[in-house]
Amino acid sequence: MIRVLAFIAVLFCVAPALAQPLPANLDKANAIVIDTSKGRIVIALRADLAPGHAARIKQLARDGFYNNVPFHRVIDGFMAQTGDGEKFNGTGGSKYPMLKQEFSSTPFKRGVVGMARRGDSVDSANAQFFICFADASFLNGKYTVIGDVVQGMDVVDKINKGEPPANPDKMVKVQVASDIK
Repeated sequence: MIRVLAFIAVLFCVAPALAQPLPANLDKANAIVIDTSKGRIVIALRADLAPGHAARIKQLARDGFYNNVPFHRVIDGFMAQTGDGEKFNGTGGSKYPMLKQEFSSTPFKRGVVGMARRGDSVDSANAQFFICFADASFLNGKYTVIGDVVQGMDVVDKINKGEPPANPDKMVKVQVASDIK
C-alpha cells in the first residue's frame, strides 16, 4: 500500500511537468527531458562539441539508467550533480567504458551542463553530469561541456542543496526528446 501511495505522489508531482510543451525549434534527437521531483528540465545536448558524451547521455537515458537517480551533490551558487544510476551516491558509473575528454572553448556559465569525472583524470567521464547555477569559469577547458538547459532552470534552482542533500530530489524519468510519444 505504501508503494502505491508513493507512486501516486510521484505522478502528482510529475503530471504538471508532462503537460509542458517542449521549446520551439528544439533538436529532439539531441535533447533530453528530465522529469524531476520538482518539475521538468530540458537539456539541448551539444553533439557539435562533445559527440561521444552526447551519445552516452542518450544511451543511458534510453537504458533507463537515470530514472529515479538523486541529485547527490548540490552546491548553492555552483552546480547540481546527478547521474549515478549505479550506487546513487556519486561514487558509481555505468557499464560502459570511460570517455575521452572533449574539451571546448565554450564557457561554463548559468545553465551549462558539464560531464563530471574522477579527480584529475581527464579521461574518466562516464555517466554523471552537472548543471551550473552560475558562472563557473574555473572549469573552462578542464571539463567537457555537454549541453545547455533550454527549459526549467527555475526547476534546477529549486533542487535541494547539500553534499549530499538531507532530502535529495530525483530525476524521476529521463528521456531523449525524440523518443517521447
